Amino acid sequence: MKSLALLGVAVVMVLGLVLPVSAADETYTGSVTCAKCTLKKADAKECQDVLVVTDAAGAKTEYYITKNAVFEQFGHVCSGERPATVTGAVTQKDGKKWITATKIEKVEKKS
Repeated sequence: MKSLALLGVAVVMVLGLVLPVSAADETYTGSVTCAKCTLKKADAKECQDVLVVTDAAGAKTEYYITKNAVFEQFGHVCSGERPATVTGAVTQKDGKKWITATKIEKVEKKS
């Protein structure tokens, strides 16, 4: 009985270490554009959509958008830019911020 209890505790501890911590969704509004075609990023070997967010001070932050079903419905922006509000979990990989979208809304430009 003790060994079964110890095995259960061990399994719970291992799962706690292995399962990723899910980040809380965050929402950003900016312009979706292509890292390769529009931003001309030197390290972009293929088209990659990026949400460029400008804060009140004018500083720009780039969030590379993970390709998933939510983003596929929004559609790739190869040249130019499309205003959007993106909600999703943000992670860092290879020195870049990545957002995995759970919701994307097109933003109408103000006249």
